[in-house]
Amino acid sequence: MQLEQARERVKELRSVIERNNRLYYMDNNPELEDFEYDALTRELKALEAQFPELVTPDSPTQHVNEGVSSKFSKVAHAVKMESLQDAFSFEELRDFDQRVRDAGIAPEYVVEAKIDGLSVSLEYQNGRFVRGSTRGDGLVGEDVTENLATIRDIPKILPDAPEFLEVRGEVYMPHKAFFALCEQQELEEKTPFKNPRNAAAGSLRQKDARITASRGLSIFVFNLQQVRGREFATHHETLDYIKSLGFPVSPRYSVYHSIDDAIREIETIGQMRGDLEFDIDGAVIKVNNLAARESLGSTNKFPRWAIAFKYPPEVKQTVVRDIEVSVGRTGVLTPTAVFDPVFLAGTSVSRASLHNEDIIRTLDVRIGDTIEVRKAGDIIPEVIGVAKHGENTVPYAMPTVCPSCGEPVVHLQEETALRCVNPECPAQSLRNLIHFASRNAMAIDGLGEAVAIQLTSRGLVHTVADLYTLRKEDLLTLDKFKEKSASNLLNAIENSKENNLDKLVFGLGIRNIGDKAAALLAEEFGTMEALSHANNDQIAAIEGIGGIMAQSVTEFFAKSGTVDLLQRLQAAGVNMTWHGQKKGTSLAGKTLVVTGTLPTLSRQEAEALIVQNGGKASSSVSKKTSYVLAGEAAGSKLTKAQTLGIPVIDEADFLQMIAQNESVKEQ
Repeated sequence: MQLEQARERVKELRSVIERNNRLYYMDNNPELEDFEYDALTRELKALEAQFPELVTPDSPTQHVNEGVSSKFSKVAHAVKMESLQDAFSFEELRDFDQRVRDAGIAPEYVVEAKIDGLSVSLEYQNGRFVRGSTRGDGLVGEDVTENLATIRDIPKILPDAPEFLEVRGEVYMPHKAFFALCEQQELEEKTPFKNPRNAAAGSLRQKDARITASRGLSIFVFNLQQVRGREFATHHETLDYIKSLGFPVSPRYSVYHSIDDAIREIETIGQMRGDLEFDIDGAVIKVNNLAARESLGSTNKFPRWAIAFKYPPEVKQTVVRDIEVSVGRTGVLTPTAVFDPVFLAGTSVSRASLHNEDIIRTLDVRIGDTIEVRKAGDIIPEVIGVAKHGENTVPYAMPTVCPSCGEPVVHLQEETALRCVNPECPAQSLRNLIHFASRNAMAIDGLGEAVAIQLTSRGLVHTVADLYTLRKEDLLTLDKFKEKSASNLLNAIENSKENNLDKLVFGLGIRNIGDKAAALLAEEFGTMEALSHANNDQIAAIEGIGGIMAQSVTEFFAKSGTVDLLQRLQAAGVNMTWHGQKKGTSLAGKTLVVTGTLPTLSRQEAEALIVQNGGKASSSVSKKTSYVLAGEAAGSKLTKAQTLGIPVIDEADFLQMIAQNESVKEQ
């Protein structure tokens, strides 16, 4: 390749890599799989090595790739949080070992699994957790202290702690939590996270720490960044010490005296990764002796005393035996490839979603084809291509009628998916029932998916209105139902009648309407009748409700099935009225943070008052904060507000601010 050709290719590679860096680190929604990203990065490194004149300081090969979001205040790292050099072959690991030996060091190594998550720093003063931050660009990260404090695995108080301690760890999402989150996102018609790493990063970077707390995050701590009053000779000693303080440390770490022994351990970890409850994307070799590390030093991006081996993606070939089409809660038809079982990342896989008609057409997947399958992020089975068409196979065509109810399916405007619009479709009935009973909707305890399947399959429930006509003798026919469980479910159904209107609106499963939009609609219109007769313009005029959402609402209430459903729910005694009060305006456009213990109000009561008076209650202090409402023992939020020059008010000031709107104060 000539210099000018290389220059153009380097420019192209940098653009693609930097774009994916932003999507990966900032938006938690990468376009490239890890192995694709790694291949592009290796190509860029090779070109820069061949043409050194093309190397520039802003190249992604020359700096840590993770960015810093403007949503959080910045934290300067006293100890740089470096990235790791990647290796993709054992030969590269032996080259690393030779470089260490060429530096005059006879090394021993610690090998650890490389957890696939978000790297963070945790700081402790006199044993108390005081600050947590993301890696950022290695020199400056984001202050996510409040969010990290919600992770149960992170100790808030350390026993027999030094004056100051900083450790580095990896926040991750266990598989169980990831699958539960994806299921909830799909139920709410949100785009699920692609893999646990992106889910962990997206969950940790929430402005509302309560969302982070609900996501089931965990952490492994893998490095001692700095400590006062203690001395250590080896990395292994520091891990033992960190573990003794109560931190969850790297789940497997041992010392090896040769690179061959270290490689054997990497192979062992690779064989185990399918059985782990968390994602790993490789294994790390680290020089154990801390003085040797100092001697080896670092490049401007990587330490010379460590290297990460990246496991290759596992791809298997198999034969498609069928393409099944399922119907979701909102009528969307989803095709799934059913193929001969293959063993991938520790589990047997025989199904993978093909998502929609466009994907099938692009891949040209046909029944009888030999396909290539992998697990995206080692978690979700994915068809990545067709190895060869089967003999006499024909292009697959999606059904023209719903496989559940037999009614014609349609392409709605600007949608890729096919959709069944029959409101009485049995498949939709099941999903509607599960959604209706979910926590953010009518919160009917005891009515989970297993019970919903029994109720619909046995013909006891066709629409959610049928719930309110169930009898105990009906429930006693269900598997595992006894007198007590039947009574408990009937009581939960009865109690749901008293829910506020917003819960019912969300529970109806209107396309594009989440729980927050449902609350806006319920508050604005006050009754189900008023909402059902509102037109597009009236609905779209509500702040936070757009044109597409307004259209979804009017289309839903225009259906004859909806009219009948609402009449039956009302006849059953389900509340159709908004019990809250209209928001006041005294705090309109203002963001307040509550911290410390107030004299008469709980934090929840204060935050409810903020919202009721038109303001926004935030859990973290930033430059956009209007006021900090502080009580006794306010802590770090108060300190941060004072540093940023944000006005601090007490409870008396706060109550006076809303006195002009006293009628909205909650009783």
